[in-house]
Amino acid sequence: MTSWGKRADMLVHEEAPFNAEPTSAALAASYLTPTDTFYSRNHGPIPTLDPATWRLEVDGLVDRTLRLSLQELKDSFEEHEVTATVQCAGNRRAGLIAVRDIPGEDPWQDGATSTAIWAGIRLTDVLAAAGVTQDDAAADELHVAFQAPDVSELARPSQAYGGSIPLTKATRPEVLLAWSMNGEALAPVHGAPLRVVVPGWIGARSVKWLERVTVRHGPSDNYFQSVAYRLLPPDADPDAAGPGDGLSLGPIALNSAILSPCPSQHGQRRHCGGRRVRLRRRRTSCRAGRRVVRRGPDLGAGRPGPRPRALGMAVVACRGPRHRRGRRARRPSLGRHCRCPALGGRTALEPQGIRQQLLPPSDGARRRRLS
Repeated sequence: MTSWGKRADMLVHEEAPFNAEPTSAALAASYLTPTDTFYSRNHGPIPTLDPATWRLEVDGLVDRTLRLSLQELKDSFEEHEVTATVQCAGNRRAGLIAVRDIPGEDPWQDGATSTAIWAGIRLTDVLAAAGVTQDDAAADELHVAFQAPDVSELARPSQAYGGSIPLTKATRPEVLLAWSMNGEALAPVHGAPLRVVVPGWIGARSVKWLERVTVRHGPSDNYFQSVAYRLLPPDADPDAAGPGDGLSLGPIALNSAILSPCPSQHGQRRHCGGRRVRLRRRRTSCRAGRRVVRRGPDLGAGRPGPRPRALGMAVVACRGPRHRRGRRARRPSLGRHCRCPALGGRTALEPQGIRQQLLPPSDGARRRRLS
């Protein structure tokens, strides 16, 4: 085991603040990520809070302010479980750094994304107890801000970590205030005693060690919402960026990576060459509320590849072009026309040769085959 109970083969980018990710092989081993394998992203020292004295405060534009203990939260609200992926906005940054240096940023590989079963209470239930609902006339203008106690020296000036999401997202049933991860109480490194889990959004919004929830007009003015985690123009100087510059990151972009064979097995092979290739898909969605319903290889010249076989919800195994009606081809192969830049160490937001079809939830019953 390494620091904070993580497995020995974790790729540790920094010890303080602790930032580490699993290897591609460890991530690909299972759909649910074991706690000792789950990546860890931090901006300051990891606090150790006493659950007995910890309190959650709910304030701001609410009818009733709340101050609740962990036991009161468990006794007053119904517990729910959500299986969800948390992904760092910097996942696969190493591929971008290979093209153009990004000073001061950790070179995350493919492992800054992990899936767990989270248990806790719905944020919308707590907000309703404070008198805040989606039916409010100003709901579209309201945001829900989260405050944690971990003070980051990376911020200008130094300050406790925080962030926010729109009320329209905060009242979604999948957004949790979680105290359990994979059937066990949260570990300090993952936000004990209580953390936010915002499925479909960058991990920076799933604030750990939650102490305060504030309903307000507009996004949080915390450094990590107003300055960091923003998309700037190509010619902008990140060191000179100020509050509100660029676009704030929220819904996670579609992101996929080839984990097996792992990078150490790639060698000089630039195509799939008859080998079975597994694509790890972790809650891949282009925008909040959408999902990937079809993925497969692109064989070039506008010809779609075969329908892939989904293993659970996480792994897609691409098979050869000659299988029919779900039967595997005798010699599974994507052939030399399957373009897989990731096998050569090159990365992009979406590896070439992989196609996806996105449908809004309302069209879920009308799934279409790619022709």
